[in-house]
Amino acid sequence: MFDLSGKMALVTGASGGLGGAIARALHGQGAHLALSGTRRDALDALAGELGERAHVLPCDLSDSDAVEALVPAAEAAMGRLDILVNNAGEFFPAKFEELTDEQWDGILDINLKSQFLCAQAAAPVMKRQGRGRIINLTSLGGMLPWPSFTHYCVSKAGSIMLTRCLARALSPEILVNSVAPGTIQFPGEPPDEEYIRRVPLHRTGTGADIAGAVLYLATADFVTGQVMVVDGGRALV
Repeated sequence: MFDLSGKMALVTGASGGLGGAIARALHGQGAHLALSGTRRDALDALAGELGERAHVLPCDLSDSDAVEALVPAAEAAMGRLDILVNNAGEFFPAKFEELTDEQWDGILDINLKSQFLCAQAAAPVMKRQGRGRIINLTSLGGMLPWPSFTHYCVSKAGSIMLTRCLARALSPEILVNSVAPGTIQFPGEPPDEEYIRRVPLHRTGTGADIAGAVLYLATADFVTGQVMVVDGGRALV
């Protein structure tokens, strides 16, 4: 069902835990990968783990010029581009009254503007091929108001609307969807007991939970403009 043999995918934020989980899942289904992120050591380690079907393309997504050059570099490395996973993001708390211009602009640049720029660069490539998939990582925070994360919530709400607009603008060749994770935890992190208590499934998510949603959207042929919420039911309570 999720066969991606011969498909070429660019994953941003691949130097983080979630990006790594997504990259491993795509690779496991046969995809060739361009791995982008800010930590070269982590990208090199992941590429070494995955083998010859992985290319390392470091990129600072807060730099617009660097973002605009990323998709052409991925196409040059792999020969084509079938899947773009806009995973890179930043998350930190800040009281609204103390939120600075730099913090606001920085998180909008990484969480939203980079998705716009990567999608804008990828669209002509995918249109030329006659097929493509763009998957934006959004968040439960794009749908629920978290006062200590106003800047983050606004950036993710923007990502959700960007997804919907692009789904209409780039159809029928390109399908655009998003995955909205709830709390995701990795081995070694302390459990979020409050989240576990509140959600109907009584657990936090894993990288594999999100990667599975990405795999589905990377292969689905009749789904576009959708937000797949992967949160154990947190949005219900």
